[in-house]
Amino acid sequence: MRRRYLVTYDITDEKRLKKVFKVMKDYGDHLQFSVFLCDLNEIEKIRMESAIRSFMNEKSDQVLIVDLGIASRQVDEESFYALGRPLAFQPRAKIV
Repeated sequence: MRRRYLVTYDITDEKRLKKVFKVMKDYGDHLQFSVFLCDLNEIEKIRMESAIRSFMNEKSDQVLIVDLGIASRQVDEESFYALGRPLAFQPRAKIV
């Protein structure tokens, strides 16, 4: 079963930040500077976490992963909305 996660990170080194950003682009939709929305099954979530851990410094960096529930629910204005600049989701290619 796929679940939807909001992933946000605070990486203190620019090199590591770029590497984590590249990892996250493979797993979710980039919403803001360090915020991604990801629809993942359990294996994808484990792989994402492992890839992030390989680049982060666990003493100075932080990654927050918030489980938003089952991913089959359509993303709409009831579940996400923005103040100011509108939120726009980019169509994603399915990763196999």
